[in-house]
Amino acid sequence: MGRYAQVLVGYDGTKESELAIRWAVEEARKRRLDLTVCHAWRWPYPISYIDYEGVAIVKRMGRHLLQHGVELAESLAPGLKVHQRLVDGPAVPALLHEGAEGIIVLGSHEREELPVGSSALQVPAHARGPVLVVRAPGTPTDGRVVVGVDDSPGSQAALEFAFEEAALRGWQVEAVSGCWEPGGVAGTEIALFADREKLEQVCGARLQRAVAPWLVKYPQVATRTSLVLEEPRRALLGAAKGADMVVVGARGERGPNLQPLGATAMAMLQMAPCTVAVVHP
Repeated sequence: MGRYAQVLVGYDGTKESELAIRWAVEEARKRRLDLTVCHAWRWPYPISYIDYEGVAIVKRMGRHLLQHGVELAESLAPGLKVHQRLVDGPAVPALLHEGAEGIIVLGSHEREELPVGSSALQVPAHARGPVLVVRAPGTPTDGRVVVGVDDSPGSQAALEFAFEEAALRGWQVEAVSGCWEPGGVAGTEIALFADREKLEQVCGARLQRAVAPWLVKYPQVATRTSLVLEEPRRALLGAAKGADMVVVGARGERGPNLQPLGATAMAMLQMAPCTVAVVHP
């Protein structure tokens, strides 16, 4: 668990970012890491219209807002080492740069209000490490972290993070595999979709193999596996009801003009009823 340099949380003074601070404080405390509270401020006008007195006022407002976030974090966990970073520029590149070697925590608007360019979508897509997008659950939770399982490298990273979180917080793990996705399998396996019993047998064995090493490493974590004959996103959304967190791997492709998040991770960020962690392989 010592491979992360810090926990970094984005704060902009909204109620969503206050939720993120509360989660980040607990994350840092349980992992014995320092916490950095980051706020990105930006002068809103083109360079030719700069008013240097106005810039100073806006920057000062940003510093005061950041200080409020730091004081909130310190009040939640006295003794926790809390740093602050005030960055000039857009929030997404600032958070990616400042949180490059750690865990990034963000707040999220309600699902219906999440625009495509939102930090809660862009930061998980481009980060190097885990990103937690904190959302207040709509219903009581049951001390459970749901993790999506398939045969991708991102899935193994997601399993590792899910079991870490469960061990730290005393949660149970539900490993979910949605195996009804004919368009997403190799040509050699497409015939399985004509034989439900064979499909369940093959996919069930694959799910058990993926989870097995983590049962050995974390024997104290209560775990159950769920094989669902539905699309992965539908399977995970169903399991997420009442959960504290959903963890998914970033099964996209990096590079210019490529989609760095897979469809399942994107669907969780947009629709999950709880906090979502996106983990890159």
